[in-house]
Amino acid sequence: MNRCAFGSVVLALSCLAASPVFAEDKPCFESRKDASELTPHKIQDGVPSVKCSPKTGAVLWWGDPFDATVGMGEMPTPGDYSGGVAVVRPREEKLTLMALCGVACHNGTLPPPPKDKNPRALTMHQDVVPDALNLQHGRGAIWCLDCHHPTTRNKLIDNFGKPISFNEPQKLCGKCHGPIYRDWRDGIHGKRIGEWASNGRKRWFVCTECHNPHDVQQGARNSGFAQLEPEQAPMLPKGLKNADHERHGEHGATPSTAARLVERLKLWLQRITARPDPVLPAPRAHATQAAPGGALLAPALPLAPRDGIRGAGIRDHALVVDR
Repeated sequence: MNRCAFGSVVLALSCLAASPVFAEDKPCFESRKDASELTPHKIQDGVPSVKCSPKTGAVLWWGDPFDATVGMGEMPTPGDYSGGVAVVRPREEKLTLMALCGVACHNGTLPPPPKDKNPRALTMHQDVVPDALNLQHGRGAIWCLDCHHPTTRNKLIDNFGKPISFNEPQKLCGKCHGPIYRDWRDGIHGKRIGEWASNGRKRWFVCTECHNPHDVQQGARNSGFAQLEPEQAPMLPKGLKNADHERHGEHGATPSTAARLVERLKLWLQRITARPDPVLPAPRAHATQAAPGGALLAPALPLAPRDGIRGAGIRDHALVVDR
């Protein structure tokens, strides 16, 4: 290989190394596909903001869980977020038509505000709600205007008719889903990433980042959360034939957790059932007494215990006539 050819190869490799990896630039979703997409980018020290799964397109881990987040804002009721710093990722900027909703299409005058909230077929937004007369949310008890503001369409609505930001859907969902909202508020329901300390900084995932509000029921699945494609099983260490590391004996592994539990239960049952036999006092010589007619009466010797069962050898003393 001459110098020119060698130099060309080195230059090509250098360009490839300096160019970004296309797989890393491909957007992936955090919690719900088509609703929580983000594009990976480099943060400090060259660490990627997120690592995407090449198989499922989901986020595997976060280089910075607080990247592009803002404060949760004022919450009317204290919760687990009150003890630390609670942040969320704003979603309004991801809704491309949000800026036009309240100006071009729905400006409060045109189209005329609806007279009631009764369900009707929609001529628009069929990509979001294919069948407005069969809304897959609420089982027929609610419709679009129970959640969307009737005149300010780029806002949601609370029970008092006040607007709610699309960045705070938890305030809307709590109108109907009280127990779930309380669990979310207390840190039981939902997803959080960030610092472990109770007073630490955490990023909270809001309702619509995980649940599709226009298709909660998902038809026959009747589930509030869309199925996720599972990741590929991890590669097994060299020499292992399967992933059941605790049961196959050719590798000298210990018994499985279930087998150990059964064995412990057996030993425990043996201890509580096999108790020592009772020791009965020997009869005393002066226990004999005279019965009517001059016969000598003495207590009978106790019977030996049977089968090691507690109390099996205890019987009432029978009087034996000694003539």
